[in-house]
Amino acid sequence: MTLTYLDALVLGIVEGLTEFLPVSSTGHLTITEKILGLTVDDPGVTAYTAVIQLGAILATLLYFWRDIVRLLTAWGRGLARSQARADHDYQLAWAVIVGSIPVGVVGFLAKDLISGPLRSLWVVAAALIVWSGAMWLAESRHAMLAGRGQERGEGQVTLRDGVVIGLVQCLSLVPGVSRSGATISAGLFRGLDRVTATRLSFFMAIPALTAAGLFEMASESDHLKLLGVGQMVLGVVVSFVVAYASIAWLLRFVSSNRITAFVWYRIALGVVLVVLLTVGTLSAT
Repeated sequence: MTLTYLDALVLGIVEGLTEFLPVSSTGHLTITEKILGLTVDDPGVTAYTAVIQLGAILATLLYFWRDIVRLLTAWGRGLARSQARADHDYQLAWAVIVGSIPVGVVGFLAKDLISGPLRSLWVVAAALIVWSGAMWLAESRHAMLAGRGQERGEGQVTLRDGVVIGLVQCLSLVPGVSRSGATISAGLFRGLDRVTATRLSFFMAIPALTAAGLFEMASESDHLKLLGVGQMVLGVVVSFVVAYASIAWLLRFVSSNRITAFVWYRIALGVVLVVLLTVGTLSAT
């Protein structure tokens, strides 16, 4: 199967728009691939969706490079000197590192399940609707804690926060849940303020998505070549540009708006999918 440049352009735009919004990039890519007439469980197509995530990761690295350097510096100092371990950035760095491990392990062990049976539009529809409830509950808890003055900022992120958010991030391997939707919701449940939960979600995306993209690029290189090297490059570049704009917009949005604003869209899309699948307009795989 060979991707056209139009396919690559469309998929790059969809990836960049949805990777960091709590609406599920994998779900949207699966829907888009189906509309474009691609075989959604084809190994090459599955690998391509992981590879173009590298564009979104590059956007994250560029947008947060000062924060990344700051955290890595604090982490290195803490490893070298015990007195430096009291630095909040050292704790935050460990939270990101530890929180990134579970999704990597589960993703590797369940690779065949994720790229096979779970690549069904029925799964996407169900996950879009069901996880919307979790996002709603997360915002309700956040409002309660904020009303009591109990929400925490970035300087108060703990290792336990990283572990809990990292475990919840594993649920995002189900298409339709959304990695950012899972991690931001978990952060809100843990009592982090909305901006801190969102920034932590971005930080945790870097190791998780980079590992997934590089692994797919190495393991599915033959399939990717069949899809087209030029198309792959185009998808990565487009996802980079669009994702950078999406990051900037989302951080501004969550500073004064609830993530429940995305719930209605998720539910509506899930319901539309169920209808289209039921009447046979779309096939599940």
